[in-house]
Amino acid sequence: MPVLSPLWILILGIAIVVGMIVVLRLNAFFAMVTSAIVVSLLAPGEVVEKISRVAEAFGTTVGKIGIPIAMAVVIGKCMLDSGAADRLAQACLRLFGQERGGISLAASGFVLSIPVFFDTVFYLLFPIAKSMHQRTQRNYLKYLLAIGAGGTATHTLVPPTPGPLAVADSLGVDIGLMILMGILVGIPVTLVSLIYAQWIDRRLLLSNAPEQGPLGHDHAAPETPQPGLWAASLPITLPILLISTNTIVSRADLDSQNVLVQTVAILGNPLLAMMLAATAALWVFRRQTRANSATISQLLETSLMDAGPIILITAAGGAFGGMLKVANVAEAIQTLASGDNTPVTGIALLWLAFGITSMLKLAQGSTTVAMITASGMLAAMTENMSLAYDKVYLAAAIGCGSMVGVWMNDSGFWIFARMGGLTPREAMKSWSPMLASAGLGGMLFTVLMATLLPLV
Repeated sequence: MPVLSPLWILILGIAIVVGMIVVLRLNAFFAMVTSAIVVSLLAPGEVVEKISRVAEAFGTTVGKIGIPIAMAVVIGKCMLDSGAADRLAQACLRLFGQERGGISLAASGFVLSIPVFFDTVFYLLFPIAKSMHQRTQRNYLKYLLAIGAGGTATHTLVPPTPGPLAVADSLGVDIGLMILMGILVGIPVTLVSLIYAQWIDRRLLLSNAPEQGPLGHDHAAPETPQPGLWAASLPITLPILLISTNTIVSRADLDSQNVLVQTVAILGNPLLAMMLAATAALWVFRRQTRANSATISQLLETSLMDAGPIILITAAGGAFGGMLKVANVAEAIQTLASGDNTPVTGIALLWLAFGITSMLKLAQGSTTVAMITASGMLAAMTENMSLAYDKVYLAAAIGCGSMVGVWMNDSGFWIFARMGGLTPREAMKSWSPMLASAGLGGMLFTVLMATLLPLV
């Protein structure tokens, strides 16, 4: 089979992904695997290995991200069914108060989107936003946007959400460092979103705003009693604490043979940390619902069935990224970006990562696919490159880039529009620019951090 230039292979691979997802409306897993196989066939290498290396790259990715994603889905399901997620949302409301409802909803979305997927978080918080609108008789659009302000930040920046987790794996970024940096960058991202939400709420008159209900209409109470705040937050704080502690200890100049250091390394391994967190979530679920073994078994089965497609799509993206690396796409992108053989480095590389991810997001709609594809390309480009900053900043730039280019081919766009009762035009004027400004704000903060605190 003739070998094309790496740039043409890249264009063909992306065209296959976009065409199969957007035009043919096929599943992202099938699109990513098909593209990975085509790229591998066109790339250099022994003919007999061109199919098997796709499977090997797929398996390598599953081995690294499969268990954390599966456990994250279990945690999210347990938190929803036990009332823990609702308890955390109510705690944020009490912390910031009804008069700062936008901040309350953003904080709730920020926290809940770490273990729970964004679509579910929006479903969970939407009734609270509607109730707050009935209380205040105003700020309906602001409250809706506030949910996305916090939820999108952690959804695109903080593992164990599949996108950030896959990016960290592809770039070789420590998971604990990715969590800490994702939270840090996520704060200005959320603040920029809230500022835009406040601004557009005063200027955009919705054609189908909900009717104003009686004052004092509360969010419906959950059927099961809510757990205490410490129990509700345990499934989130436990893995963050374990993984982050391991990251800090591993970067300190300590004896690797020390028993305490080894214990921290074991407990802070993302696989074990997420399993311990899932166990804690199951304990909270059992404690609150008095569920028997059959109910718990059914919950686990449902959760793992939900996790399967997510793991498959993420691993398929890893295989696609691996084949782009085999095809020597990195050198072609470097030459295209610089105009000569001088590699793109420094801050320019961060902006390149941001731009690539934004274009991929705009083209095909899926945040996860855009992040995984971009990270595979950037991993190949930086494999033998000495950077002036830690690769966690590249990961953050990719996360910020995935917020730009959100429009009608994105599922989150339609969840926001349909649940909120907005027309597509109104959503394009509110949701899309808010996320674009948030991504740009987060990118500027990432560049600032990479300059002032390179971590190398």
